[in-house]
Amino acid sequence: MALLRKLNRVLMMVLVLMVFTLLYSKLFKSQSTAKLSKTRKDPGHGAKVAHEEKSEMEDAIPVVICASEERIGGTMATINSVHSNTRASVFFYIVTLRDAIKQIRQYIGKTKLKNIKYKILEFNPMVLKGKVKPDTSRPDLLHPLNFVRFYLPLLAINHNRIIYLDDDVIVQGDIQELYNIKLKPGHAAAFASDCDLPSTHDMVRSIGMQTTYMGFLDYRKQEVRNLGINPSDCSFNPGVFVADIAEWKRQKITKQLEKWMMENFKENLYSSAMAGGVATPPMLIVFHDKYTTIDPTWNVRHLGWSPDARYAESVLKEAHLLHWNGRFKPWDYPCVHLDRWEKWFIPDPTGRFSLVRPEG
Repeated sequence: MALLRKLNRVLMMVLVLMVFTLLYSKLFKSQSTAKLSKTRKDPGHGAKVAHEEKSEMEDAIPVVICASEERIGGTMATINSVHSNTRASVFFYIVTLRDAIKQIRQYIGKTKLKNIKYKILEFNPMVLKGKVKPDTSRPDLLHPLNFVRFYLPLLAINHNRIIYLDDDVIVQGDIQELYNIKLKPGHAAAFASDCDLPSTHDMVRSIGMQTTYMGFLDYRKQEVRNLGINPSDCSFNPGVFVADIAEWKRQKITKQLEKWMMENFKENLYSSAMAGGVATPPMLIVFHDKYTTIDPTWNVRHLGWSPDARYAESVLKEAHLLHWNGRFKPWDYPCVHLDRWEKWFIPDPTGRFSLVRPEG
């Protein structure tokens, strides 16, 4: 009898071990499958997983750029110009919404860009809930991707320093030069000041482009006046900048930006009808007197401010970066200096993005 009880215990232990083994096998298989599925979905191109993970860790220049479905051709032109004008290794973090992921993969995979190193990051627009008001005067300036620059530390970026570029720029210089800028102690970012490029001042004045804080903040509001920022202080352009992610985190820059977004949501301290829309003023407030200046030739801007005002050819040649900020984009019509942009444009292999040009 005792022998029978002992045998039953042994059989029970064997049965328990078999059950645990079976459960462990199923769990391990499930986790492996889930990990592989996520890895395939996130990077966004057909290279091997191991190659992509290695690419992120390379000593590459990381460039963050957004790609909206309706402006995807602009993003690809920017990427092409960066990639073509440097010998350095560049890694592109392409931030987008879910509806554009498939098109981005096809745009890159079926064109000359297929050999670039990149990763697609999906941005969740719900992070903006309660922080951005609808505004019918410039709805394009309220696109969720306009606010990606606020959330850089929250993106899946494996670099401590990054370059952020808008999708309406063309890089004519070597991006390594911009990346190597020395940030001053305590500065989380470097921007181009709106007062630093004398050769463009005449055109800026002729088209009425704002270059001071007065053009971006509503100084009738007491909360704006309490900032103590002189309305005649020079503004800067946040469409091109170099950022130190560690310093950004240390200073809690994202939380500061969100604070001013929510203040504007309640008090209308600025609006998209003003010069920089609703994405520029929080940057101007948070980084006032706390940023390093970059060489102004690395952001020769206002090309999209007027369909008629043109830069001198000498200015265009000296520019390391051309920026069509404003309403008149180079993929639409009318716009100035189209030849400078079209040189880098790559037609969409899916046919969904096309240039707007006059007939004939």
